[in-house]
Amino acid sequence: MNVMTKPDTAARPTIAAPALVPGGIPKPALMTVEQAKAMDVARLTDLFKAHLNPGQLHFMKLLGFHKIKIERAEGMYYVDQNGRKILDFFGGFGSLAFGHNHPRILEARKKFQEEKRQEIAIAFMSQYATALAYNIAQCSPGDLDMVFLGSSGSEAMEAAVKVAERAAGPKRPKIVYAENSFHGKTKGVLAITDGSLYRAEFKMADNTVRVPFGDIDAIERAFRSDPEIGVIVLETVQGGGGIIQAPAEFWQKLRALCDRYGVLWVADEVQCGYGRTGRFYAFEHYGVVPDVTALAKSLGAGKAAVGAMIARRDVYMKAYGTPKTAMIHAMATFGGIGEACVTAIEGLNVLYDEHLIDNSADTGAYLLERLKAVQAKHPKIIKDVRGKGFMIGLEFHDFSQTLPMVLRPVVSVLDDKLKGSLSGFVGSLLLRDYDVLVAFTEYNRNVIRLEPPLICGREHVDRFVEALDSLLSRGIVSIVKDFVKSQMN
Repeated sequence: MNVMTKPDTAARPTIAAPALVPGGIPKPALMTVEQAKAMDVARLTDLFKAHLNPGQLHFMKLLGFHKIKIERAEGMYYVDQNGRKILDFFGGFGSLAFGHNHPRILEARKKFQEEKRQEIAIAFMSQYATALAYNIAQCSPGDLDMVFLGSSGSEAMEAAVKVAERAAGPKRPKIVYAENSFHGKTKGVLAITDGSLYRAEFKMADNTVRVPFGDIDAIERAFRSDPEIGVIVLETVQGGGGIIQAPAEFWQKLRALCDRYGVLWVADEVQCGYGRTGRFYAFEHYGVVPDVTALAKSLGAGKAAVGAMIARRDVYMKAYGTPKTAMIHAMATFGGIGEACVTAIEGLNVLYDEHLIDNSADTGAYLLERLKAVQAKHPKIIKDVRGKGFMIGLEFHDFSQTLPMVLRPVVSVLDDKLKGSLSGFVGSLLLRDYDVLVAFTEYNRNVIRLEPPLICGREHVDRFVEALDSLLSRGIVSIVKDFVKSQMN
């Protein structure tokens, strides 16, 4: 006799369906908006651990970020539960071009709500989605003029890869991507995101070819040796890789190679686009235009989740240009949602009206100059300062290299395990002692990532740089001791 084994249900007790009562289904013990707002740090920590991400909480505790509850935010600053103003040089990984709660953005959203305009307009043409697509095309060089609207960078990159793969055709399904790339965490683009942490043990698509970033010879060898390659996908500036750029000649040669071999170039501008490097798109610095690109992050003006794929019209029409193919990758339910589009429309107008791209170029150059002076003052701690505009990487030496010569051989064997420790110490103490927030990078953990809002002024740069210089002037031993003390409080 066959015996069927049942799965272990010990950890999943059976829950009885709620009994019907007069008046309908009973309301669960839900939290109200006001209760959420009033939640204290202890309760917030407990619920975050129970229902969101207990593993992430571990890293927040290491950095001291778990002690903070943000009550409000405006301009360049967060304000915590104690009324402390925190200077934001993190910028939500480039999502806050206008800082926090820009008044024009708030007003556009308020008016949309007061007039009760439509949000979901899938059955009809949306004037707001159409206007946003038009505006994005106006901001885009060359013949980048066909737009797909979504809700995130991953969704925009999924759309970009799909339109390019279809346009390349079924005989050329292979996609080239770069080492240390980050294109998103959704299943499709995970295959071209070069990180073991994110890939974990998921089954990846097998139509990809990996090359070193910025190596034009490796790319040409791949194109020449494999006629099935139809697409290459590259971040114009690698954010997660540690703010890594390739020289202008690389991009110019890449454009020429793609034209010669008939390969479509997808430029991922999700993080480095939207004025962050001092041009609307980072690739504009090099006088070239890709076949497909993608935006997100600040496209939602810090108040909405908006992503966009932008393709050359001929590429888009090859993929989806007939009634039979038009719905293969049509907008999803929340792609082009009304208030999000209005937010993005107003954001693009603010970007140019307030000359924020110019500010990114000018004040970003000032930030880079001042950081290089700090590097010259602390060469045994800071290895490199690099970037463009308000996308800057501050790289520290491996931990052993910051110590006295006699200790380096002993500690150097631990450098790999200690990678990221110094950037973590500095980031934690900048927040604790100087009220400044910075970010980190995924692959090179020795790098602090600086992506302040594009409204950042020289006074904000001066405050940040002076805080960094003051902290580094303590010396490595004191920095380590101060960090250890912070963990004991």
